[in-house]
Amino acid sequence: MTSTDAHTLTGAYVLDALSERETRDFKGHLARCETCTAEVREFHETAARLALAAAVVPPAFLRARVMAALPGVRQLPPLLTGTAGVVPLGGRRWRERLPSLVAAACLASAAVLGSWAVHTRQAVDGERVRAVRAQQRAEALAAVMADPQARFRTAGLGGGGTATLVVSARQGRAALLYDALPALADQRVYQLWYSDDGGMRPAGLLDAGQRTGAVLLSGDSRSAEAVGITAEPHGGSPAPTSAPLALLAV
Repeated sequence: MTSTDAHTLTGAYVLDALSERETRDFKGHLARCETCTAEVREFHETAARLALAAAVVPPAFLRARVMAALPGVRQLPPLLTGTAGVVPLGGRRWRERLPSLVAAACLASAAVLGSWAVHTRQAVDGERVRAVRAQQRAEALAAVMADPQARFRTAGLGGGGTATLVVSARQGRAALLYDALPALADQRVYQLWYSDDGGMRPAGLLDAGQRTGAVLLSGDSRSAEAVGITAEPHGGSPAPTSAPLALLAV
């Protein structure tokens, strides 16, 4: 292996594509060549990032976007050396560096696709977690409604609409069914509270913009004396900011 040949083997070395003899000879070359040492280090760093990526087929829209963007990409001018002519791409130096450049391009492309795959996987996992939690809430709500010993309390809200409280003492859970609630101004939301020990503790929010539905209250209902409904600023409050629109005994 000549010194010139060794310069072209950085990419193959990182990808473990060399024979045992070539690997041994190239390691000796690395001990003397700072340029190849730096290039190998950069390739190794890129390969390490690929370990986090999952295999994935690029989305169909990716090719369409690339092709659509090509007409607006300005081609680079020829590389000049002083007033000399254009450096030919077919020169010996370019041929010698071509394997390394190809390897680097492959690693860079794989890194981009790997990053896209990681973000896609995270988004899918997030949706799966939200779906599981929604199913769990729905099952808990159904369990409260199906309790043959559950207690029901119905009341009208000041300003309009009705609410029915369902309490399962055996499960220590409560649910609220509501209908025709009036819209609230200034992005305010309906918030639920447990009333116990002379105070009010948060028990959840109703979905903004949903006037009819059912919700499982958060927290244990065993110590509560009543459930209150108030109108609160967007996002809810740690304590009621106004008098309850309805107060239903547990």
